[in-house]
Amino acid sequence: MWDIFKDWIFSVIQFFDNLCGDWGLAIIIVTIIFRILVAPLMHKQAKSSYQMQKIQPKLQEIQTRFADDKVRQQQELQKLYAEAKFNPLAGCLPMLLQMPIFIALFQTLREMGDRIGADQFTFYNIVPNLVMTPGQALEQGFGTFVPYLILMIIFAGATFIPMVLQQLKSENKQQKNQTLMMAGIMTIFMLWISWSSPAGVLLFWGVSSLIGIGQNQFTMYRCRLADRQKEENAPIEVKPVEVNVTRKEKKKRPTKKR
Repeated sequence: MWDIFKDWIFSVIQFFDNLCGDWGLAIIIVTIIFRILVAPLMHKQAKSSYQMQKIQPKLQEIQTRFADDKVRQQQELQKLYAEAKFNPLAGCLPMLLQMPIFIALFQTLREMGDRIGADQFTFYNIVPNLVMTPGQALEQGFGTFVPYLILMIIFAGATFIPMVLQQLKSENKQQKNQTLMMAGIMTIFMLWISWSSPAGVLLFWGVSSLIGIGQNQFTMYRCRLADRQKEENAPIEVKPVEVNVTRKEKKKRPTKKR
């Protein structure tokens, strides 16, 4: 069943290659279609991430306040989630649903050379061979390696940039530093993976990630705009004017002498 699914994906890529005459452009078109299909899921994931950022200070306060009482801590967290209409699983579910499609595309692109060995998988001569890895390209000379190096940087940067953008408005310096350190480690790890990955995989991942960053930022902008409009349209609370009236003490009338 899984092989049938991968065969179908390869047929779609091959269809667009026959249509536009270039394997690289075909991969980009399929990547855009993939991103359009998962856009509603990504929108939900971004909204969940935005809500999480909003309640983060209160969440940390509860965790600190009830550090010794885990039962009360859970109760307060559930209460906070209910008030904020936040579902912790909402951010994970979209990712889990799109993972099978992503893995199938990833594996199909890795197997492109085995499927049609005689064909040249080029990207308008910008990338000479989409089946070749950056490590193999470097063996043919630095000039051949340059486009593969660019794909590697995009591949790794697409992991680093979202993590940095997420922490731009964070007031928690400790969390910000930890996230930036993790982003740096992940970037090095992704560069290591990209070294032995075919250029077609790097092209797919890079384009997909850049579109994903754009989708995420657009959703975040819409969420912030909606919050601002709510604040502007919120009815102004008019408190009754408190007047502090101090009454003078009545002077006793003098009694007439008889």
